[in-house]
Amino acid sequence: MQLVNIGFGNIVSADRIVAIVSPESAPIKRLVQDAKDNKTAVDATYGRRTRAVLIMDSGHVILSAVQPETVGGRIDKTMPEDDISKQLESLK
Repeated sequence: MQLVNIGFGNIVSADRIVAIVSPESAPIKRLVQDAKDNKTAVDATYGRRTRAVLIMDSGHVILSAVQPETVGGRIDKTMPEDDISKQLESLK
């Protein structure tokens, strides 16, 4: 199981992340509001501005105060090189 830091010492399983997106678009804002209404949102921003929204395979939505690129870069660093190579080959 790969773990990734999403800011302020909060850690999630990288294997369970489906997407990491910016919170700026209207569809993502609706998705976040629906998750809050359904109590499936996890706010890990510590009161700061939401900069990344992590969509999990369980349907949970995690709000993070770090940029999506930063979270993605941290995932790449935690993955073994063999896994990265396999993923790149599968995209070809």
